[in-house]
Amino acid sequence: MGEILGLGATHYPSLTAPPERMLAFFHHILSAPNIDPKYKDRANWPREMLAELGNDEGRASIDRYRERMWANFRKQRQMIDDFAPDFMVLIGDDQYENFREDIIPPYCIYGLDDDFDLQPWSNGGQPKANGWGEPGDWTMRIHGHRDGAKELTTGLIRAGVPMPYAYKPLHLAGLGHAFTNTLLFLDCDRRGFPHPVVPFHVNCYGSMVMRSHGAVAHLFKTEPEPRLPDPPAPTPALCMSVGAALARVIQASPYRVVLMASSSWSHCFLSPVGGWVIPDHVADREMLAALRRADWDAWRNRSLEQIERAGHHELLNWMVLAGAMAELDRKPTIDDWVETYIFQSDKCFASFAVN
Repeated sequence: MGEILGLGATHYPSLTAPPERMLAFFHHILSAPNIDPKYKDRANWPREMLAELGNDEGRASIDRYRERMWANFRKQRQMIDDFAPDFMVLIGDDQYENFREDIIPPYCIYGLDDDFDLQPWSNGGQPKANGWGEPGDWTMRIHGHRDGAKELTTGLIRAGVPMPYAYKPLHLAGLGHAFTNTLLFLDCDRRGFPHPVVPFHVNCYGSMVMRSHGAVAHLFKTEPEPRLPDPPAPTPALCMSVGAALARVIQASPYRVVLMASSSWSHCFLSPVGGWVIPDHVADREMLAALRRADWDAWRNRSLEQIERAGHHELLNWMVLAGAMAELDRKPTIDDWVETYIFQSDKCFASFAVN
């Protein structure tokens, strides 16, 4: 009988940057023509936002933030090492990386090769600066588990979930950043990551994936929105039902599996509530309170309209995890909760230990 360790984390892209460039994306958002104009004047910023930026343009906050993130990832890495899984199912979103105009499935399981090399800083031949000071040709070797991917996909299809799958990426030479960043962070001390990985993609951006290109393109566009929006992301209820089915399939397997959802919560640039500049802290706190008490109905009954208004698009990754944990009757430990005004999104680190 299979065993499952549940984890929730973030793949926050700016955490890969050198400290002095961690706020570059924040300033990029502030430069967008479609944000609420009042935020272009610091006199209109909330006092918490001004305090976080401080009198050193955020450098002290950056240093504290990075140390806090690394402490959380080191703790989760130790949990994974101690659990000694056969493989890890990493649930992440695709942000116009492999899900593009030619095909956008609601989900996709990716069966990696047994050995898979990533060069996260190659950037098409132009080395990308990073917080580790690694060269453009630095290579991270990760391991896949194609048999595990096959077994999960087969089990889900037999359970009535029409699960797409792939054996190679469609557009990228490697993995989308939701997966790459999470693995980089779990190996922040660069000891190598020996545990095989099965990526589980979710179309979190739904009707926004084309307009935003999985990020902030919509904040810079001048043409009107299309008359008819693109098809939506899978609903929270659907994500949770898929997660529940996934838990049953793993339980019926011979595998020990880490089931890990990776995303930040409310993304400022996806939410009109904070003028596209500030995360929706109120909605985040509501979801966090429900998570603390394992109120899975509150998560399941969240509408896509509520999800999108709050900038909770990527929380659909956590919805898959929540469905699995509800199926297993697991309650979470909230290992850390981090609110912010200048780092684009609130972050949650949670664990669901084996009963």
